[in-house]
Amino acid sequence: MAGEPARALDPEFPNLAPDVVAGYRSAPATMTAEILGGQLSLLPRPRPRHSRASGRLLGAVDGPFDRGRDGPGGWFFLIEPELHLGARPDVLVPDLAGWRRERLGDDFLDDDATHLDVAPDWVCEVLSPSTEKIDRGRKLAIYHREGVGHAWLVSPALRTLEVYRRADVGWLLLEVFEGDASMRAEPFDAVPLDLGALWAF
Repeated sequence: MAGEPARALDPEFPNLAPDVVAGYRSAPATMTAEILGGQLSLLPRPRPRHSRASGRLLGAVDGPFDRGRDGPGGWFFLIEPELHLGARPDVLVPDLAGWRRERLGDDFLDDDATHLDVAPDWVCEVLSPSTEKIDRGRKLAIYHREGVGHAWLVSPALRTLEVYRRADVGWLLLEVFEGDASMRAEPFDAVPLDLGALWAF
């Protein structure tokens, strides 16, 4: 019986459809490629206001929580890490991610690794019109499934920061901070953060 020849499975992604893997591997540099629930997602790279908010937020938490300057330390942060989570796996690129250092082995930053398969303890997604539906929907669901403890959603357009804590039944919204608020938010509530710095020029 004639038919199309079967496409070979990718050894790194044997549980994913070959066309999905091919699209992921051939994604242009101007796009962020993710695989969510077995489906390819291609979204434009962050715009400057998006990147500014993300960078400012990293700067706010890095000193006290990563390097232990005027804060408790104990964390490790990365910008846009590629995460491979779950059995298929799902491939996600959060804007920011943080891990508690007590969970990390000495080989966490293996020089040969192109991705990480240890779920973060905290993720932050900076929302834009093109990403908000996916960030709030499929990505938050995967983070919950993988045991991520906290998620923050930042909207530069609305100047808001939403703080979520993982609960058994889903995500619990703890607080929404707005504008130029001085905020203390889990899991970084040991130090006040200046929300207005995320929007400042």
